[in-house]
Amino acid sequence: MSDNIIVSKEKRRFDAIVIGSGMSGGWAAKEFTEKGWNTLVLERGRDVQHLKDYPTTNKMPWEFEHRGQMPLAITQANPIISRCYAFKEDAAHFFVKDQEHPYQQEQPFDWIRGYQVGGKSIMWARQTQRWSDFDFDGPARDGFAVDWPIRYKDLAPWYSYVEKFVGISGNKDGLPILPDGEFLPALELTCVDHYFKDIIQKNYQNRHLIYGRCAHLTEPTALHLAQGRGQCQNRRLCQRGCPFGGYFNSNSATLPWAAKTGKMTLRPFSIVHSIIYDNQKGKATGVRVIDSHTKEMVEYYSKVIFVNAGALNTNLILLNSISSRFPQGLGNDNGLLGKFLAFHNYRARISAIHEGHLDSNTDGRSPTSAYLPRFRNVENQETDFLRGYAAGFSSYRSLKKNTDGLGLVLKKHLAEKELGPWQVGSHMMGETIPKSSNLVNLHPSLKDEWGMPQLNIRIGYDENDEKMVNDYLEQMTEMFQKAGFTNIKTSDSKQAPGLDIHEMGGVRMGKDPKTSLLNEFNQLHACDNVYVTDGACMTSTSTQNPSLTYMALTARAVDHAVRNGGISQ
Repeated sequence: MSDNIIVSKEKRRFDAIVIGSGMSGGWAAKEFTEKGWNTLVLERGRDVQHLKDYPTTNKMPWEFEHRGQMPLAITQANPIISRCYAFKEDAAHFFVKDQEHPYQQEQPFDWIRGYQVGGKSIMWARQTQRWSDFDFDGPARDGFAVDWPIRYKDLAPWYSYVEKFVGISGNKDGLPILPDGEFLPALELTCVDHYFKDIIQKNYQNRHLIYGRCAHLTEPTALHLAQGRGQCQNRRLCQRGCPFGGYFNSNSATLPWAAKTGKMTLRPFSIVHSIIYDNQKGKATGVRVIDSHTKEMVEYYSKVIFVNAGALNTNLILLNSISSRFPQGLGNDNGLLGKFLAFHNYRARISAIHEGHLDSNTDGRSPTSAYLPRFRNVENQETDFLRGYAAGFSSYRSLKKNTDGLGLVLKKHLAEKELGPWQVGSHMMGETIPKSSNLVNLHPSLKDEWGMPQLNIRIGYDENDEKMVNDYLEQMTEMFQKAGFTNIKTSDSKQAPGLDIHEMGGVRMGKDPKTSLLNEFNQLHACDNVYVTDGACMTSTSTQNPSLTYMALTARAVDHAVRNGGISQ
């Protein structure tokens, strides 16, 4: 081997490699570099730097050519991503268009992606709830998935560690189903939220309406100011990227924190082809990377590899990492890689009118709403379906609009704004059951433009989901009726899985290598220097928004890797 080759290879050697720069990848980068590890962060998309690359963040509505809406030609060319609530003129540049990375749908699945530094952490909905032992114990109690190898006590200190850095606005609610955390002051619920909260407390023992905990800096601490972040201004334009750093994303917090250590090398436009496995050493030694512009493949090497590419792309990378030792994909001795995927069921909604509190109105804006934690099948199996659902709840004064007349008369009528009654609504966040029939695999012949196999996706609803939708609509209708709400309307969008943007599993954690891929510290059972801490690792989904759990799992896993791995090559 020539000296030049040796020097080149050494320049491509790191202590750790992190695949993905989003919610969990950003945390892996922060934790490794803080602990002194030279870390390579690989991102398949372009670079996005905080402040510098938020082109629409301060635009006024009239500065958008189409007033925020997407042109018909774009929506027709992108039927999948156009169904996403945030795919509007102010944030469309952060989303993957339908033809930019094609995949195969054996069942309808809306795969919502953001390929850039920061990933979807730029556009996420920012809801943050801890899991409880009811969630980690669920599979063992109900028998719907393999037993989690951890419990709440294992993750509780890591939830606290993450929350302090992220900044979570919330109340101490004292609910066993939804443990309290390290909270910044909460914003105020509306008077109608409080009214509905009182109605629920008077009529039900195990149901509670609370403030929706969210990753917004209501009162920044010294740690947040050290990150260069400021107080949330309640603009509700978060999907554009926040110029104040008022909400948490990788771009404003974890990645800059990692960069200032001098230990992070960030490489955008880097599509990870596969992980390199050394049969003689019995471990992974690096990754193969395709430059998205030149299509050139280059190898990078490290002692530890964290796979945080987003749940389905993490599955894709591991399935594509074949060797004589792992012909079905890295770590896939049991043939379960890519199976037992699940998601959150967001299909059901309910709306109504509240005719009271006409002397009140909301003042300003809030980045969150009220939240109803799961109350079905918590301590006992009480329904004919497994698990349960949480729900959002919102209330606001409507505006009466007079569209009579033409010309100046119409303009005059439109300018006269009169408050209407309070509108109330709720949406379901249901847990789905991981099944072997819910899976992804590699298409045998179709490739993307970089030569990677396209992903086959077969993920669908089942009878349990249908029963849960019906129960949500029944129970919420009953609660709305008890509150005296009128004009109650229910709906089932029948939307495809994926639009919830909470796909999980395929590389699940577990106690037994025969029935799971990862151990209690998120290491592959069969290749213990490869860790998976994004949504792919989840054994079950519970009902809570999952990002806080990904971040806590990642910080805990990096701590384990550093304590047990050292940095000698």
